[in-house]
Amino acid sequence: MTTLTLVIGNKSYSSWSMRPWLVLRQAGIPFEEVRIPLYVPGSEAELSKWSPSGKVPALHDGDICVWDSLAICEYLHERFPEHELWPADAAVRAVARSVSAEMHAEFGALREHMSMNIRARYPGQGRTSECLADIERILAIWTDCRARFGNGGDFLFGRFGIADAMFAPVVLRFQTYGVALESAARAYADAIRALPAMQAWVADAMAENERIEKFDLCE
Repeated sequence: MTTLTLVIGNKSYSSWSMRPWLVLRQAGIPFEEVRIPLYVPGSEAELSKWSPSGKVPALHDGDICVWDSLAICEYLHERFPEHELWPADAAVRAVARSVSAEMHAEFGALREHMSMNIRARYPGQGRTSECLADIERILAIWTDCRARFGNGGDFLFGRFGIADAMFAPVVLRFQTYGVALESAARAYADAIRALPAMQAWVADAMAENERIEKFDLCE
């Protein structure tokens, strides 16, 4: 069987890289990791060897290359159906895909004002009105999905899946920026942080020594 190769960026900063990495690692799907530090001399040339878009992540499966986090996750679902990365029920799966696509396409204010930086702590920063509206919507998604579909597990649709991987970087953003969570949202965030795959990613991020200046807001 062909070995999968996932090309990622810095683990402290690259939220898009984290998403398919978590899916692979948590599902126990074997893969090789190629990590390319971003925003350093030579990084663009190196990325161009692996990714048609020149961005991370990119997944290589033999002659097949898939880029973009959500596209990679969809490919993994098709490639490894036994892992049930989307919910089995069609109606529930439609909701899971919808909230995942919303996370993929929306929440620009959150990304701009609360960029991922696992090693840092910036409590109280980034609280623009647009960012607060993004936070409110995300918390509403978490609460609604847990209430309607969360039976049988600690995650949005019970067992861990693609939808959880899409929101996992937000859990770390909320930790970095000191966003207070209550009841269901707090329990969900705790479950994400407790994932062995998440703990492995965070440990690797803490061990990195590169710094991307534009994401180190208070340094």
